[in-house]
Amino acid sequence: MSILVTRPHPDNEATADNLRARGHVVLLAPVLKFEPVAFHDESEANYSAIIVTSANAIRAVAPQLQDLGLLKLPLFAVGEHTATAARDAGFAEVIIAGGDSAALRDTVVRSARDKVLKKKSTLLYLAGADLSRDLGGELGTEGFNVVTQTTYRMAPVKVLPRDVCEGFAAHGIEAVLHYSRRSARAFLDAARDEGVEISALAIPQCCLSETVASVLRDAGASQVLVAAKPDENTLFDTLERALQTRLA
Repeated sequence: MSILVTRPHPDNEATADNLRARGHVVLLAPVLKFEPVAFHDESEANYSAIIVTSANAIRAVAPQLQDLGLLKLPLFAVGEHTATAARDAGFAEVIIAGGDSAALRDTVVRSARDKVLKKKSTLLYLAGADLSRDLGGELGTEGFNVVTQTTYRMAPVKVLPRDVCEGFAAHGIEAVLHYSRRSARAFLDAARDEGVEISALAIPQCCLSETVASVLRDAGASQVLVAAKPDENTLFDTLERALQTRLA
């Protein structure tokens, strides 16, 4: 029996390694494909800090960071995974939020209150093409000037790998891991197109957040579990709980 990981490459490889270390057999079905977007900063703004909600935003502009003079700025990362990507890219000052956009917003606001940032600072938001919430607008209401620069997009992958389709048909997949709202939707679309939607939704769907889970529930999944915190280790704990429940 296998665990299906729908996370995009290259992050899915690290997830698979961690699951195998826990004794699981893993299948990979990256349902979104990373595509960098050309980055041209024409705002001429004097940035005080950078905010990032995905490691992909950093990967997309990594070759330009030194030339743009951005590495000297403090960077607010949504969580530890994104923070690691920022450090690897050369950022020295990385502030880590609690794992989602709401926590990132609160961390930035708190930094202004603690005088780490000046009020009405200009922030550079390195973002994806599809945003789950208006983080720039929310920070704008707190007095910040946020310049949003799209650095990447995640394009849906229309088909599932053959071994994944065969796994669903043979009831050989125990659970599915979901990391974002967009990837959950892309997974559902691909499963529907492949004719395995019923089998796919009949097993536990383990989700990083309630926002992700709602997509699966709306599609008819009956076993939807949500991580208590939006981080991967907690999601793995949720997976173990789901598997133990199935065996009980």
